[in-house]
Amino acid sequence: MKKLFLSIALLCLGTTAALAAVQGKEVSYTANGTTLKGWIAYDDAVKGKRPAVLVVHEWWGLNSYARKRAHMLAELGYVALAVDMYGDGKQAHHPDDAGKFSSEVIKNKQLAQARFEAAMQLVRAQPNVDGSRLAAFGYCFGGTVALNMARAGEDLKGVVSFHGGLSTDAPAQPGKVKAQVRSFTGADDPFIPAAQVDAFKQEMEKAGVNYKSVVYPGAKHAFTSPEADDYGKQFNLPLAYNADADKDSWTQAQAFLAEVLKK
Repeated sequence: MKKLFLSIALLCLGTTAALAAVQGKEVSYTANGTTLKGWIAYDDAVKGKRPAVLVVHEWWGLNSYARKRAHMLAELGYVALAVDMYGDGKQAHHPDDAGKFSSEVIKNKQLAQARFEAAMQLVRAQPNVDGSRLAAFGYCFGGTVALNMARAGEDLKGVVSFHGGLSTDAPAQPGKVKAQVRSFTGADDPFIPAAQVDAFKQEMEKAGVNYKSVVYPGAKHAFTSPEADDYGKQFNLPLAYNADADKDSWTQAQAFLAEVLKK
């Protein structure tokens, strides 16, 4: 009989463990009348309020890659919101469209900031989020957006840019940037040449920002994305996945989050 009760108890515990998992769902919100369709992920086994990370997509839009990264962050115990910077969940399937969509946002600072702040408001309103502890990750176009939000003084503890553009016409000003900043780029990325990296470092130092810039030898643009090789071949672009750079940047980013988002 004792063995029977033990078996039932273990079965119940196993069922509970199986039900506790990362949950993901689409969420809608608005900014200046535009409907935005994000994707939020969290581990329902984690109890209480926790920090949140906003994930800003590549120039392709909020696709499966951005959701994958949000899921990975949720596995680490954060609430992660993959934000929609294009509106209505719009995605690009050709570089011409991606360039058009991303330029519309990058060139309109008020539009970009309004959409990012709408995402911040949404994630802060979640019952399982500690709104005082937010960070942002950005990939390619998203890295540029995340850095620009740091430059604008958004209330973020940390910002991480993965192969994001580093140039700006509105450089960081001393005392304005609240976030600590990390940038990961590839040495063989023609979109982010060494001169741009150097200028970024000078900008951060002049503004007194707590930052770190990591450059990976041999890595090209979009080095964290396994789909980069296919995109590169299909559209004849200098894109390529680099497993070593991907692994190292993710490892460093995890340690960074743990530090800046701790209580």
